[in-house]
Parts: sequence; structure tokens; C-alpha cells
Amino acid sequence: VEAVHLIADGKAPRIPQPKEGATYEGIQKKENAEISWDQPAAALHNWIRGHDKVPGAWTTINGEVVTFYGSSLIDASVHAGQELTIKGASRPGLVTKNGLVVFGNDGKMVLVRNLQFEDGKMIPASKYFSADETTALELTEEEKKIAEDIR
Repeated sequence: VEAVHLIADGKAPRIPQPKEGATYEGIQKKENAEISWDQPAAALHNWIRGHDKVPGAWTTINGEVVTFYGSSLIDASVHAGQELTIKGASRPGLVTKNGLVVFGNDGKMVLVRNLQFEDGKMIPASKYFSADETTALELTEEEKKIAEDIR
């Protein structure tokens, strides 16, 4: 009760919170969200989902930063797919009709559903090799304002 009265009267002590140990903002930075491929599939999945949507877990494919969204662990066998070399991964990913399958260092698999490129273009991972055929999302002025307010 005393604390409430001090606040109401404008006399409550103000103690600034120390910056040391404050980590929430630090993990929200894009440079801290790079995927480390020397992990089991469950850790890869947790990393991707933990950074989904902001700031987005990313890796380098063909010299370009690509952000992964929408992962899930898979136990079933994988249908044939087109191999995709991922920088730092012990084995190439597979672009299948369901998405991009990546492998943990334990041999287990993670399915990634969406990819976003540096220019902001987002595609279904299953369309990686036909990415040129898709169009980029264009926002109206009102949608841009909403996106900025959310950001």
C-alpha cells in the first residue's frame, strides 16, 4: 500500500535498470540468428522456430543470405528431391515437393516450408529452383504503414 501511495504522489524512488545482463534485445538481432549446422535436428528445428518470424534464422546458400521460416521435425522417409548445397552443412539439403529438408549432425531431418531472400522476396521452399517464376510481394502504402507500425 505504501508503494502505491509513493507512486501516486510521484515520490517513488527511480532506480535505472542496469544494462549488464540484459539479453532480450541482443538475441533479436539478425547477426545473432545464423544457423550453426553442427547440431542435432531437434536443435536446428528449435533454433529456426525460435527465430520465426523475427529476426529469422538464416544461412548462406550460393553466396546469398537465406532466411528459414516454418520448420518441423520429420521422421518419415523423404521423397526424391533436388540437392541444395548449404554453407556449413555437413550434407546438402533436399528441395522436395513439401519443402526444403535439412539434416542435423545426428542424421535426422527438419523440413523448412518457407525461404526469404535478402531482397525481401519470400517463396515456398519447395519452389527454390523455380524461384525466378514467382513475383515479390508488393505492399500498398497503407500496408507499408501497418508493417512499419508493427516493426
